[in-house]
Amino acid sequence: MLLIVFFSILRFCLPYFITVDAHAEECFFDKVQNGTKLGLTFEVIEGGFLDIDVKVTGPDQEEIITRERESNGKITFAASKTGAYHYCFSNKMSTMTPKGVMFSMDIGEPQAAPAAAGVDGEAHPNKLADMIKELSTALVGVKHEQEYMEVRDKIHRKINESTNSRVVMWSFFEAIVLVAMTLGQVYYLKRFFEVRRVV
Repeated sequence: MLLIVFFSILRFCLPYFITVDAHAEECFFDKVQNGTKLGLTFEVIEGGFLDIDVKVTGPDQEEIITRERESNGKITFAASKTGAYHYCFSNKMSTMTPKGVMFSMDIGEPQAAPAAAGVDGEAHPNKLADMIKELSTALVGVKHEQEYMEVRDKIHRKINESTNSRVVMWSFFEAIVLVAMTLGQVYYLKRFFEVRRVV
């Protein structure tokens, strides 16, 4: 039973990595039943100012959620109708920089009617299954937080390495300029004090 839960969690935890070109839009969709809980977690990992536009539309093309110039976020909502829900990442505001986006889509179970009590007032036998589903949802949330922290660590490491390389290059450039100025001054002073004889 635990292996089934583990593999079902692993299947829903795998994130997607995409590159959205400048002036482009990438869309994905999930077909779900009415009352299903949907979630989208995203993080812009490279490109420009690390921002992107996100839009979620319902089955009849109605906009459910629109966010502009977001670096990361978590969107959760319940499907009000049965059909395909589209998640679109738009980079149309960028003139030439593609954006790298990591995201994951979570699909919960459709909300069922509340469980009826047994004859002697005890809980319905499916209570264990409901608890396993809640545990599965909580573990998916923990997995997403770990992925988010890993991506943030990679972004900060890349920024630190870039800053370090720029500092080293600038120091090297300053050293070359300093040596050149020193040699130039020595040459100028040598010529200034040089005695010229007229024969």
